[in-house]
Amino acid sequence: MSLSKEDVQRVSLLARLKLSDDELTTMTEQLGQIVSYIDKLSELDTEGVKPMAHALDLTNALVDDEPHESLPREKALQNAPRSDDECFRVPAVLGE
Repeated sequence: MSLSKEDVQRVSLLARLKLSDDELTTMTEQLGQIVSYIDKLSELDTEGVKPMAHALDLTNALVDDEPHESLPREKALQNAPRSDDECFRVPAVLGE
């Protein structure tokens, strides 16, 4: 399947993109290459291949959520540009 300039122009309209004539020509060539690559992939025999969402088996790489001591307040406020004895000090955003 090859793409025409009209196809690309319609897609750009749906995507709300305004392409110049040069950009339209470039996009037509580039998208045509992508479509031809997909056509080439469709020639492969995928009988018996299990569908998958990702090429690698990935598992959750997060650390278990276990309670532990929190950062001491003094250390948390150590690099704050402005603070008092208990809190970060920030400019008011709601007015006086």
